[in-house]
Amino acid sequence: MHQQKRQPELVEGNLPVFVFPTELIFYADDQSTHKQVLTLYNPYEFALKFKVLCTTPNKYVVVDAAGAVKPQCCVDIVIRHRDVRSCHYGVIDKFRLQVSEQSQRKALGRKEVVATLLPSAKEQQKEEEEKRIKEHLTESLFFEQSFQPGLITMAILRT
Repeated sequence: MHQQKRQPELVEGNLPVFVFPTELIFYADDQSTHKQVLTLYNPYEFALKFKVLCTTPNKYVVVDAAGAVKPQCCVDIVIRHRDVRSCHYGVIDKFRLQVSEQSQRKALGRKEVVATLLPSAKEQQKEEEEKRIKEHLTESLFFEQSFQPGLITMAILRT
């Protein structure tokens, strides 16, 4: 008996979507970060169409917010932050990339990317460095105490 090879039935919303990066961080004091690129990958054997949605579209400009990705190709999506004000510092916005098969309307998959505006790249780097130092110290220093009658000794063990 000869079996026909057919494409698996794709269930709405279950197709993995590959986007890099998965987080966008904009810095108010660094204009070079106000424009960032999301790369959407299509590892599949069929073309995908995509659409970019946003929780706060008035704060961003998305160049080519809809389009297509050929099989086993990728596309870059440019996102510009256009409302860099202190009232937006620390607010988490979300972008949703929805993909569907070229000839279909229903969404096969989606991926969310978070975006945050921070006041200063230098301030953020300083905080991250302090955090790394604290983590390093707490992870790499172990104190051993041994008690002997009348004598307390302490040794520092490094990992």
